[in-house]
Amino acid sequence: MSVNPATKLRQMLAEPGIIVAPGIFDGISARCALEAGFQCLYQSGAATTASRLGQPDLAIMTLNDFVDTARVVCSLDPQMPIIADADTGFGGPLMVARTVTQYHRAGLAGLHIEDQVQTKRCGHLTGKQIVGRDEFVTRIRAAVTARDSIPGGSDLVIIARSDSTDMDEAITRLKLAGDARADICFLEAVRLIDDLQRTVKALAPKPVLYNAVTGGVSPSVTVKEAEAAGVKIIIFPLISAVSMVHVIRSALKSLKETGTDQFFEVMGLKEAIEIDAKVGASAFNTL
Repeated sequence: MSVNPATKLRQMLAEPGIIVAPGIFDGISARCALEAGFQCLYQSGAATTASRLGQPDLAIMTLNDFVDTARVVCSLDPQMPIIADADTGFGGPLMVARTVTQYHRAGLAGLHIEDQVQTKRCGHLTGKQIVGRDEFVTRIRAAVTARDSIPGGSDLVIIARSDSTDMDEAITRLKLAGDARADICFLEAVRLIDDLQRTVKALAPKPVLYNAVTGGVSPSVTVKEAEAAGVKIIIFPLISAVSMVHVIRSALKSLKETGTDQFFEVMGLKEAIEIDAKVGASAFNTL
């Protein structure tokens, strides 16, 4: 495999089997995913917004916010393919081009750009509004052109995402995006497994990405089920963030009730002091 993350992602796409990418949003979550042995990661827009700003996914994050996080997570293993949310591209064609360039420089392997209006929201919330087909295709064309114009070349993977709630319209848009040379298609908030299978079939041979959002509107599917449906990449954007929220809440509840974080006690502090004292040492008499 190539040491270049974007090239490596393309090589993975060309091989049999599904690519599983857990959601990350900072250095700790990325470290944990690397330790777990995953071969591809996903920088989640919703999770990154929550982590950096403590806000919901409502077009609050800027390009600079996303790129700052991308630099951190990409630096931990420069060979690891990481796909990142790029929202709408953060503006018109010139801004889309700048987004692609900045993501490339940060070391990302791929990004997805959607067809929501600039005041977008998480794809699993209601009330979404989308731009016209032409504007969406222009975004994709701008992304591809910018990628192809990077000095020295770039294998950055461009993923087209449609948030249309009309299946026929979404498939049409993704076909147009594919014609504009998007590398992968991504139909957001699929509500039925049959719709997912239909999407894969309609867009073949373009690879399809499936978004398995914790608590989202899409059906909960296993990696094996997604692969059986023909999905090439499955992302779990909130797997780290939701877990972290539960653990932090539990720890803080314990602190409130007991008055101690008990961290060192759990780590065996009492036993260590006893051993130290038993052998006649006194290094830890006072802690």
